Amino acid sequence: MSLLKRVLVGRPLPSAEEENRRILKIVGLAVFSSDAISSTAYATEEILHVLVPRAGMEALENLIPISLVVIVLLAIVGLSYRQTIFAYPQGGGSYTVSRENLGTGPSLVAAGSMLTDYILTVAVSISAGVAAITSAVPELREHRVGLGLALIGLITLANLRGLKEAGTIFAAPTYLYILSLGGLILYGLFRSFTGSLDPLPVNEAHLAEFTPASGALAGISLIALMRAFSSGAVALTGVEAISIAVPAFKPPAPKNAAKTLVAMVTILGSFFFGISVLAHRVRPTLSEDETILSILGDAVFGRGSVAYILLQASTAAILILAANTAYTAFPTMCSIIARDGYLPRQLFNRGDRLVFSNGILVLALAAAGLLIGFGGVTTALIPLYAVGVFTSFTLSQTGMVRYHLAKRLPGWQRRALTNGAGAATTGIVLTVVLVSKFTIGAWIPVVLIPALILLFRGIRRHYDRVVDRLTVPPGWRPARLNHTVVVLVGGVHLGVLEALAYAKSLNPDHLVAVTVVSDEDEQERIEKAWARHDLSDPLDIIYSPYRELSRPILRFLDEIDTRWTNDVVTVLIPEVVVRRWWEQLLHNQSALILKGRLLFRKGLVVTSVPYHLD
Repeated sequence: MSLLKRVLVGRPLPSAEEENRRILKIVGLAVFSSDAISSTAYATEEILHVLVPRAGMEALENLIPISLVVIVLLAIVGLSYRQTIFAYPQGGGSYTVSRENLGTGPSLVAAGSMLTDYILTVAVSISAGVAAITSAVPELREHRVGLGLALIGLITLANLRGLKEAGTIFAAPTYLYILSLGGLILYGLFRSFTGSLDPLPVNEAHLAEFTPASGALAGISLIALMRAFSSGAVALTGVEAISIAVPAFKPPAPKNAAKTLVAMVTILGSFFFGISVLAHRVRPTLSEDETILSILGDAVFGRGSVAYILLQASTAAILILAANTAYTAFPTMCSIIARDGYLPRQLFNRGDRLVFSNGILVLALAAAGLLIGFGGVTTALIPLYAVGVFTSFTLSQTGMVRYHLAKRLPGWQRRALTNGAGAATTGIVLTVVLVSKFTIGAWIPVVLIPALILLFRGIRRHYDRVVDRLTVPPGWRPARLNHTVVVLVGGVHLGVLEALAYAKSLNPDHLVAVTVVSDEDEQERIEKAWARHDLSDPLDIIYSPYRELSRPILRFLDEIDTRWTNDVVTVLIPEVVVRRWWEQLLHNQSALILKGRLLFRKGLVVTSVPYHLD
């Protein structure tokens, strides 16, 4: 197992190596921006999924106005998080900002929102990546869930090897996507405006999959526009990731993180708007079997061209690797929350490769469950996506307003105004999402986030209770205790004799040997063996007609407790240790079961006394 772990994950790294594991801006853009940049592959399509069933091809007329509103929102949020990076260079994003400025309650809401968001990020990114693959290779459509699970496994393994290694692996596909999509937008718009690329004819068969059978379209209502805008606003997901992991950058970390954030927002905004303009001019028909990006690539480059193949391959890669942003941010967030006592402490510790391995594994399992539960369909997951995103956005910006009002650093009025505008706009978007998508899935995070908050508080109460019970009162001194040692005897052999010798070396006040028998013949055999070895220690024999072991021993220990007062009882369990692990399967596990039962008894010490056969 150790050898397999080294092959898959790599050699352990010393803690002193942590400083050298920090990443450059060019790698950081690939690691932390893949989620946000990848949303350009499906955000425009999600807008059309809302509008086309209501307005048919006329829905394309609304693409550019909705996209412009999303771009303005992106700029406000991007500026706000840039301020967060410099204000809180230790990382933590909206959780840290809310904790420091709004209090425990809002910070736990932010924590629950962000963790939910990152689990959904992995599920949505993987399902969208699989959709890009199946658009090019239709034969794989019926295997999309299995393909998605395999991809989650590969990304999990890459991240377990370390942040630096994952960044190096994922940098090339990210930049290939940027070049491919940039080429599609520039070349497509050039051809469109010069007249060499005409609008595509309407595919009536595909359009019929989305419009009513009667042909009567309902038209675009205000609620439909709100729902379409909230679907397009998923383009903002992942914008906060850099503010969470500022310490992952090489010094000066805040400056490098801020530059990476600006580059990410610029690329994301340009590509999202460019795709919307190109779709408006080329007028692709929405399809269940092919993505809008694939249709545009076919129209601009030609389906069999190298450029089209690169576009589809890089789209699939960036959508899959978008999950890597969550694999970096989710474990980091879990570590920060666990440090504050609201998550299990195992999530705070770094693994062999200086990454938060436990957090990575938790994320992988949760995302895999979602992928299976929703059949790997991106559109089915999107309504769940935006609630957590915009809840954390709103809390973060509100917290930054409080920060500026309290600190009043130079230029605080302008910064407070920016954050206030960010809080207002993201709050409005959150309301839009809840109102317009509540019945089609947005209710799930509304229930899940409060459940997570209850979990956080329950974990914190447990840790507080443990600390309270372990605190030493002033002047406390331990009382003098009597010591009773009970040796469990299954038969008279070398292991039992060594356990008895060890028991006597403890110099207890009382020494008791006890065995459990199920019939008189068994009792007679063990009494004769005890006498044959001339053992002077008293042997208590418990009769168990139903061949039980644990319950008679527990009753016997209750009796021991009543024999002597103010005593601590040590139970010695002789255990035979075989040489090979598979040989252990040939022996019953009664000692293991008994130790599990005895662990929760107060005033009892359980000790295994191993006897090695080799």
